[in-house]
Amino acid sequence: MDAASWRKNIGEMVREYARSPQMEHYFSVPVTRERAALMLKQLGLYVRHRRDCWANVSSNCPEMAVKHKILEHEMGEVIKDKYSEHGHLDLIVRQGRAVGLSAENILNAEPIPMTRATLYAWAWMTRSKSWIEGVAALTVTEWGNDDRLLGDMGGGHSTRMAKKWMEDLGLSWRDMPNFGAHSEADEEHSDMFLPFLERFATGEKEKLALQAVQESLDLFAIYREGVAIAMEKIRQ
Repeated sequence: MDAASWRKNIGEMVREYARSPQMEHYFSVPVTRERAALMLKQLGLYVRHRRDCWANVSSNCPEMAVKHKILEHEMGEVIKDKYSEHGHLDLIVRQGRAVGLSAENILNAEPIPMTRATLYAWAWMTRSKSWIEGVAALTVTEWGNDDRLLGDMGGGHSTRMAKKWMEDLGLSWRDMPNFGAHSEADEEHSDMFLPFLERFATGEKEKLALQAVQESLDLFAIYREGVAIAMEKIRQ
């Protein structure tokens, strides 16, 4: 497939994920400050774990152009970009202040069971499967923030959840720098690895890459469902 066909196919898979029962449940849970705090602590664990996963893919990959693109991606996530001088984990720490979290609360958070299980699964996928499958599995997790793809469904995750926090908590975009950044940054990230899928995910590898995309979306749905269940256990 060429890049346009990859975009179309992955886009359809992401839209199906966005319509899943797990995501409907996730967005149906009313948000309180305590529930928002739980969500952010799990998100902090997820974001830190992405760094390990991209490192796994890079270590498996012999192609220098792909390694270079991963480093470009991780530069913004770990070091700095136009959204933060300290990497994207800093955005979660800053957003946490709006719901009463300290940096230590986020950095020392414990995973809930479904978070732990899905992070273990992503670690295995990116370490044990081919680097092409790893790229496919990781890049698709950023497509869920793409308002271009999901605008008619209320927006990508960051935009849609930001609106929910505004309605339920009375916050503004200024209070939610992580949601604000990723409603924009992940549009660029969604496009970043398509040329490599076109070039390297050919023949039988195409099928494996598409399967990795689906498996990763399934894991993401499980992760979100776990957060939804845990939030519901916190009284309003």
